[in-house]
Amino acid sequence: MTTAAIFGAGGKLGRHVVGRLQARGISCRVLVHRTPVAGNQVVSIAGSIADPHAVDEVVRGADLVVQLATTKEDAATFFEVSLRGTFNVLEACRRQRVRQFILFGGDAALGIWFYPQPRPIDEDHPRTAYPGYYAFSKVMEEAMAEQYAIQYGVPVTVLRSSWVFEGDDLLRHFSLLQNVNPAEPGHGFGELTPEILDLVRTRQERIPILTDREGTPLRRHIVHLDDVMQAFDRLVDQPAARGKTFNIAAPAPFDYAVAADYLSRRLGVPTVRLRCPDYHPFEINITRARTVLGYAPENDFVRMADRAIAARTLP
Repeated sequence: MTTAAIFGAGGKLGRHVVGRLQARGISCRVLVHRTPVAGNQVVSIAGSIADPHAVDEVVRGADLVVQLATTKEDAATFFEVSLRGTFNVLEACRRQRVRQFILFGGDAALGIWFYPQPRPIDEDHPRTAYPGYYAFSKVMEEAMAEQYAIQYGVPVTVLRSSWVFEGDDLLRHFSLLQNVNPAEPGHGFGELTPEILDLVRTRQERIPILTDREGTPLRRHIVHLDDVMQAFDRLVDQPAARGKTFNIAAPAPFDYAVAADYLSRRLGVPTVRLRCPDYHPFEINITRARTVLGYAPENDFVRMADRAIAARTLP
């Protein structure tokens, strides 16, 4: 492969995708809507992913097409960016017969802890969006890509990652003060008891232990950005990846009690239990990525926590 077309190159994952492709000697052509993308051998084309002519210009002559463009809970933009945009990219891939189309999906398409998950979630798990525009868009993007593979033979690969962490993201997630707004009960996570709200109002930091309705600490799966990029590297120009979806996550899920205790000892901050009656524990099955791609994630919770603490303390 010599040329890649990238949509969403200015985002959290996109800038790293550009770097990985350039390290392989692949020239990158990116669609720029708002965020400029820097780098050697990067050609930027201004436009919107909702414009099929702009999309065609970016895809023209590309061997590889990578779709990362998305929006979160924005009713005004999610349809144009995630749905119409992905449709436009798939149409361009169909017409121009690219060698590989990689869609960056997410475990939001699988419902994660919003629904009971009695077994580890594998790639054959039904798509079950949780409430909101973002999860719905992840389901629809995958469905469109799947149908274009069936109808037109577009060489689709879906990289479906868990919640991606980098820098000190993990410390922000394990912060009571950064996740609870006392002026807006119900915002963030957990049941906001008077005791919890008092801690927030008086700016007393705590590390939350999220539990289910019975008080059992939740388990969930996340992933470090470096491991997502490892998986991406292994997908590019890989014949065995054609027509497949791959769950990408950390080596194992973490338990909120164990995780909070570790952070508490490292940071000297007390823990607090937060009951989350509408959440359920879940685990992502990454066996397919391990066996087909040789995916070997290096960042378990402890390493991610240590890296987050180091990132925060750097000058």
